[in-house]
Amino acid sequence: MVKTGKLRSGTAQKLKRWKKGHSSDSNPESSRYRQAARSRFFSRPSEKSGLTEDAVRLHNDLQGGAGELGDAGEVGVAMEGAEQALSVRSAATFLSGVSDCSNVSFRKVQRYWDSNSAAHKEICAVLAAVTEVIRAQGGKESETEYFAALMTTLEAVDSSESLAAVAYLLNLVLKRVPVPVLRNRFSDTAKALLDVMSSQANSDSSSALRWVLLCLAQLLKKQDVSVWSFPSTLQAYHGILSFTVHAKPKVRKAAQQGVCSILRGSDFLFADNSPAHHPAAMTTAKFCCKEIEQAGGSKEDTTTLHVLGLLKELLGSFPLSAVKSCCETLLRVMTLSHALVTAGAMQAFHQLFSTQPSKTPLTAELNAQIITALYDYLPSENDLQPLLAWLTVMEKAHTHLASLQSSLCVAHLPRFFSTAMSCLLSTHTRVVATATQAMKTLLEVCVSPLMSEMGPVLPTATSGNPAHICKMFRCVEEGLSYRFHASWPFVLQLLGCFYRAAGKQAHAIMAKSLQSLCELRSTPRFPYGGELDLAVGGAVESMGPELVLKAVPLLITGHQDDLEFPRSWLVPVIRDHVKHTQLAFFASYFLPLANTLKQRADELEQSGQKLESKVYHTLQQQIWTMLPGFCQSPTDVVGGFSALARTLGSSLNERPHLRLPICQSLRTLIRSTHTAEEKAELSRFSKNFLPILFNVFTQKPPEQDTAPYRPAVLDTIRVYLTVTEPAMVCSFLQKATEKLNAADSSEFTRLAVMDLVVAMAPCVDEDTMTHTYNLIKPYLESKDAGVQKKAYRVLEEMCGGEGGGASQRFVISNLQSLQGALLSSLKTAASPAKRPRLKCLIHIVKQLNEEHKDFIISLLPEVIICTKEVSLGARKNAFTLLVEMGNAFTRFYGNQKEALEQFLSVVYVGLTGTVTMMTCTVLALSRLVFHYRESIEASTLEQLLHNVCLLLTCRTRQILKVALGFLKVILFVLDVKTLAGHLPVMMEAIGNIKDDMRRHFRASLKSIFTKLIRKFGYELVKDMLPAEHHKVLANIRKVEARSKRKRLAQDAEEEGSDSEADAPKPKGDSIEDILAESDSDLSEGEEPKKAQKKVGKKRGGAWLKEGLSDEPLNFLDPQASQRVLATNPEVKARKAEHGFKVTSDGRLVIEDEEDKQKKKTKAAADGDMEDVLEEAGIKKKSQKRSADEDLDDDDMEVESQPKYKAGGAGIHRPLGGRRESGADYKAKASCVCVCVCVCVCVCVCVCVCVCVCVCVCVSEREGDRHGPIQSIIINTFDAYAHLRGHP
Repeated sequence: MVKTGKLRSGTAQKLKRWKKGHSSDSNPESSRYRQAARSRFFSRPSEKSGLTEDAVRLHNDLQGGAGELGDAGEVGVAMEGAEQALSVRSAATFLSGVSDCSNVSFRKVQRYWDSNSAAHKEICAVLAAVTEVIRAQGGKESETEYFAALMTTLEAVDSSESLAAVAYLLNLVLKRVPVPVLRNRFSDTAKALLDVMSSQANSDSSSALRWVLLCLAQLLKKQDVSVWSFPSTLQAYHGILSFTVHAKPKVRKAAQQGVCSILRGSDFLFADNSPAHHPAAMTTAKFCCKEIEQAGGSKEDTTTLHVLGLLKELLGSFPLSAVKSCCETLLRVMTLSHALVTAGAMQAFHQLFSTQPSKTPLTAELNAQIITALYDYLPSENDLQPLLAWLTVMEKAHTHLASLQSSLCVAHLPRFFSTAMSCLLSTHTRVVATATQAMKTLLEVCVSPLMSEMGPVLPTATSGNPAHICKMFRCVEEGLSYRFHASWPFVLQLLGCFYRAAGKQAHAIMAKSLQSLCELRSTPRFPYGGELDLAVGGAVESMGPELVLKAVPLLITGHQDDLEFPRSWLVPVIRDHVKHTQLAFFASYFLPLANTLKQRADELEQSGQKLESKVYHTLQQQIWTMLPGFCQSPTDVVGGFSALARTLGSSLNERPHLRLPICQSLRTLIRSTHTAEEKAELSRFSKNFLPILFNVFTQKPPEQDTAPYRPAVLDTIRVYLTVTEPAMVCSFLQKATEKLNAADSSEFTRLAVMDLVVAMAPCVDEDTMTHTYNLIKPYLESKDAGVQKKAYRVLEEMCGGEGGGASQRFVISNLQSLQGALLSSLKTAASPAKRPRLKCLIHIVKQLNEEHKDFIISLLPEVIICTKEVSLGARKNAFTLLVEMGNAFTRFYGNQKEALEQFLSVVYVGLTGTVTMMTCTVLALSRLVFHYRESIEASTLEQLLHNVCLLLTCRTRQILKVALGFLKVILFVLDVKTLAGHLPVMMEAIGNIKDDMRRHFRASLKSIFTKLIRKFGYELVKDMLPAEHHKVLANIRKVEARSKRKRLAQDAEEEGSDSEADAPKPKGDSIEDILAESDSDLSEGEEPKKAQKKVGKKRGGAWLKEGLSDEPLNFLDPQASQRVLATNPEVKARKAEHGFKVTSDGRLVIEDEEDKQKKKTKAAADGDMEDVLEEAGIKKKSQKRSADEDLDDDDMEVESQPKYKAGGAGIHRPLGGRRESGADYKAKASCVCVCVCVCVCVCVCVCVCVCVCVCVCVSEREGDRHGPIQSIIINTFDAYAHLRGHP
């Protein structure tokens, strides 16, 4: 039926109505379209045709009239070839020569095909015609043939559309034409291109001209350096150069691309003995300077901007004299105070200074002169964008100068630091941040590498680099004054960077600044404590704690101290930042101080002042926490450790609360030593430290003590054994085994000694290993599960320890004994000992040969049973051992497929055992199939699948569960083609599952059905299953369709959320623009730049900043140029809306589309992969929900709570259950409640003090950043409770 409806508004007046009685007439009066169509069906048009004889002749030349290609490139007419070509093309289209074009140069034409583009249709028509001509002449469609044919066509066509198409194709093929051909035909080709360029110079269409320019540039780029001495070559180059300032953007861009590719990418520039610069570089520089000077003073500044854009790319390619003249021109044109011109000149300077030092034409003197000259063009501090550009250019300029001559760069830095510090007074945060970052970069790049050669920097230095460093630091130090208070966070960052860069040599001039920082730190409510701590930490890293404490003493002596301890914040700062320092300073300063504080704490405790006692006790304990930092790569291990060793040993014995930091210090010290002398020094004290550590570890702690230091002590023993002599380790191990067999040893001591034996076992020689094995051999059958586990751990370390060849030799020499011991202890092995026992077997099986095949077969039942162990580690080791057994069979037989067949036949025996054995065997087979999926024969896999499918008919849930898991593994490891052959067997077995079993395993069956439907489709799976499964299959199809719709909707939503600015806009010649974007020789692989928006009428607008109050503006003032602003100071900048997420510090969060797609694909496949890994014994099932899920559930519960609150009796009674016992007496997290209690008991002044301290405690509890204050708070309430007589 015809769809009816209302016509659009205004349509009724335009339509012709039928006359009365003529509604059945079918032929309309007008026949314009029929006349146009009739001319295309073998009939002459009634009207005058536009087809002329010249057009027919040109058509014949393009279609089939081109003949052989002579030496001169002339194309003759061959009538036979033309007739053949025409006969072939009579049944073809204009794309016949494009879709089957064998030359790779024209792939872009196929890739970016646009049926709506007339320009692209013309390109395809020309390419098809040229291809047919070459094929008709028996050509091979090489680049040379296309080049000759296209050049002949270029001279024959006249219309601008055809010229553009031919020139575009010529530009594509010129990149692949052999260089000798281009050099041989240079003269004729250049003349032809110049003729077309001159004829199209004033044409309305720019397409032909832009492609001809690129063709000519490509031709010039391939020429030899000798050709550039000819006037004709320079004439062709000047022809391109003249179009770099053309009014049309596309032509101008093509010309500038061509010039850049010639000057920077010519072939002879990359050859051996190549010239330093292109011969045409000087000419280009003169041209640019001339154009700028001619247009610089006029109001029309477009030419100047175009030349500046060209100079930005070419300035680094000019010789030194040309660079100097161009820089002078840039500086002169910047005096016009035109915002866009100044910005363009700054970009040119930035690009010049960004050039690599090895390729730069600049000298250090010229670089320094440019830096000095740029100070005359310093923008106003309120002119945001120009000031940011100026700071960036100056940063690059100084960095470049440092790479050329570092001393000259340091001489120019004080002036820049003075100027940049004044920028920190700006109200714009971006200016402050940019200036700070520029100074930090210069400190790291220019100052830090020079400091090692400079020597000490003293305040009295008056000349040379030390004097410049002093001036720079005074500028930065001035930032601590109050007028910079708004920028103090940036000043503190800058100070910290200065400390790290020059603190080691310039510490003499930095003492005053450290004192100022300490005064600021003690200011009440100082808001930038974290930044200040980092700055002082930088001083600690570079100067060392000794110099820092000399400038700012700790003010803690242990005698008549101020209990406020104003410098206590230095303790955690030193602890977090100290490294590469001297151990002797800790031994001479901090160690006596800690002892003094401990004595003071003991005296105060004896006198009853428990609060003060705990303060001093906390201080000395925090001083000990600095020791690991001092042990981080110290500079005096050989001389400094000996002064510290005795105290460390006694503290380990006598002071349990110091064992954690001391053990951490020893581990850090051993791991950070690299030289043989340092290791020998530490090894010298191993006879002292190891017995102490042994005694501490084997000593049983009191019942109330949890002994958190014991794991750290054992870890320290393991680390110290790495630098101990093997003979000494053997003696320690012998003593440990003697103590293990002693009759008076308790159970705790025996287990602790076993742990020590485990730690020492891999560090001894073969004989000691054998002796130790004989001693612990009886423990392998011990009835005590803990002792048995420790014994297997000893055996595990000896079989696969890090002792290198000793472990391997031990296994080989004691292989028979090990086999007998492991087989005899098979029945007595406890469950906790399974994991280390299986680990031992893994190490042993790796070294077995063919004669030990029976040993592996005898172990196989135990390994298979262990796949169902409770311990995750035991199950993991069992599966690993199965794979190692398969590898051992491969070594035995040589052929992996035959070996796997034999090994699987041995595993099959388990299918005839008990239910548990059958279950474990199927699990083992799943793991082996998953691991060896690439090596198992198809027949073996088919037999295995048939055997497992038979198990699906049993009524035992355990067997059925693992059998379904095996099917999941099969679905994962086999491809669709191989799986299709086994599909009937699998479907038949699944269909034979009993009803009660099917209901119980409906989730697993649904997962299998889902995978099958994804692989083979719904209909096939449905036809192969009984009717009772069809309902599940229908549900799966619904769920899959729903998830697919959801994914498509989500993808559409994400695509629709993109901004309209990023969407491509339709253009008349869109395909031409797309092809042009990827055509640059210099930026291959780069993303195409978006077209810049047209600048409005006020693009060159400037604002004049008036003088203060009524003061008139003096235009003769040298600083008057800073009053000219590029931005309106009265208009506030609006925040840009870009559609991206922004972090707290202003950085954009942009996700790549590929990453998003990968995340989606991974999320879709994770479910299937996890199932397979679980069934194959590689991944365990998660037993606990994640914290996010718990939080989500809690949120849901809170939202679903009813508003009604129960109360009363009967049905209105509360249903929350009993209250938890002691809930009223639990400690609350609020510190305010505690302060209120203290306020009731104590006077007002004490209450206020405690309140303040409690707030500090809560805010600094985790970071431990403020010294002993938090410990004072923890113990304050205990002290007051003691005073009041309350517990």
